[in-house]
Amino acid sequence: MMRRWAYLHVLLSTAGFAGAIVLEVLSGFHWWHLAVFTGMYLVTSIGVEGGLHRFFTHRSFRAGPVLTAALGIAGSMAAQGTILFWVSVHRKHHAFADRDGDPHSPRPRGPGLAGALAGFWHGHMGWLFTVDQTGWDRRVTDLLHDRRVMTIDRYYAWWVGAGLVLPALGAFAVTGRPVDALAGLLWGGFARMFVLDHVTWTVNSLGHLIGNRPHPTRDGSGNIAGLAPITVGGSWHNNHHAQPSIAHNRQSFWQLDLTGSVIRVFEKLGLAHDVRYRAGKGEGGRA
Repeated sequence: MMRRWAYLHVLLSTAGFAGAIVLEVLSGFHWWHLAVFTGMYLVTSIGVEGGLHRFFTHRSFRAGPVLTAALGIAGSMAAQGTILFWVSVHRKHHAFADRDGDPHSPRPRGPGLAGALAGFWHGHMGWLFTVDQTGWDRRVTDLLHDRRVMTIDRYYAWWVGAGLVLPALGAFAVTGRPVDALAGLLWGGFARMFVLDHVTWTVNSLGHLIGNRPHPTRDGSGNIAGLAPITVGGSWHNNHHAQPSIAHNRQSFWQLDLTGSVIRVFEKLGLAHDVRYRAGKGEGGRA
């Protein structure tokens, strides 16, 4: 099922991104195109990095029903797969990082340049079309017993649709013109999906090929400082693989981690609790 979703999602988001560029050329630049794209990007990127990744996968903090639902829905609107799919794949990635069994390691898949490029393609997005979901349920038993998560999961297609309809309606409310509703759909919906997909996948691919490695993890994860703003802190990947259970990736004052800052705000507001700011016993340096 998720493979069929992957083909459909990649096709539509790529076509939608191209359509957004064409519309921009034909109609001219409008500031609110950028605004609707940025707003939806921030919501869904925090949903992925803060929700699907740090909350549902690594349990780096606890949340009440409202925040749990909000993070689950925002992450689902990104259209990168259901909560159960996303979490099972990522937990498997950590269990076998850059070894046999890792769903999306960019290790060379053959000799020479061709093998290196094949490995990069697989680590970036090729894995979506070949991922082995055998035994996936064993990695998400905690979520299978959470009725709230299961309800959000069941309505995944509705949340994806909401991520397309809401920016279209928002844009139409601003101008009242159908062409602007189309722009909202393209920029806040499909183009936003396309960009967030490739940003997320870049952490999977380049994040295991290049970057600074202050921690001697057993995998190839690296920190890529230049990607920190658009990955909302996810590109401090070596930091994360060294200490995957903590709620922030920033380990120096200058390292930008928007997701970690948002989680801290949730904590201050009483929406999040038991936030992990230190690694669990025996976790440092391993992933």
